[in-house]
Amino acid sequence: MRKNLFGRLLLSAGLALAPWLAVLWTTLPDPYPAQPWRVAWVGLDALEIAGLLTSAVLVRRSGYRAPLASIGTAVLLLVDAWFDVMTAGHHVAISLALACTLELPLAALCAVVALRPPVVAAVRATAVQRVALYV
Repeated sequence: MRKNLFGRLLLSAGLALAPWLAVLWTTLPDPYPAQPWRVAWVGLDALEIAGLLTSAVLVRRSGYRAPLASIGTAVLLLVDAWFDVMTAGHHVAISLALACTLELPLAALCAVVALRPPVVAAVRATAVQRVALYV
């Protein structure tokens, strides 16, 4: 029951936001000066660092939360690559190079980590079951 309700709510929200794209496209100015520019970019990169470090720790510990941290980090890296390229101005070649060699490969790695089956947890469970048989 809840799964259907949540699914319907998410579908409705996604469909309701589609017209909003047209509003944004027609009303937002092309050039827009952002006041806390440095804080925004440093904050985004700090979140990426936190995500990468958290993912690394959870993967090494075979934590069940590793996929959540990894997919969140992948999304942050994709957003960073997108905004780097879109706001690069005449430095777009450098931004594209960084996106293609750093941000997108790291995002792909995070996605692979998030989608891999929990083999380590299954192996540990099997070992525990074997020990339990002998006790």
